[in-house]
Amino acid sequence: MTYCGYHYLLDCSSCVNIADRDIILEFTSVLVKNINMVAIGPPQLEYCLQGTDNEGYSLLQLITTSNITAHFVTKSKTAYIDIFSCKNFDTKKVDNIVYNYFRPTDLKKNFLLRNA
Repeated sequence: MTYCGYHYLLDCSSCVNIADRDIILEFTSVLVKNINMVAIGPPQLEYCLQGTDNEGYSLLQLITTSNITAHFVTKSKTAYIDIFSCKNFDTKKVDNIVYNYFRPTDLKKNFLLRNA
């Protein structure tokens, strides 16, 4: 069977550095490079939902094969990272980069194969 999409979803708990814009941008650049993707333009990174329990940075990085998205919730120290691509990638590299930058105490992982 040929798959059309590889979707990796990470729920990260008790993270550090998630309120640091420069670290999130560096993480994005390192991630794209190390999983052999090609960025389309710079990442879009905005601080969203100020004054709520879910405030934090939201990230969108377009890649030639789809996108990388994330939301970093400052108050709960959680991060939600999704990588979707029609090109396969090494999830262990993703895990290592996430641990290196955000040091989550718990990492819940889901990997989906798509074939629409």
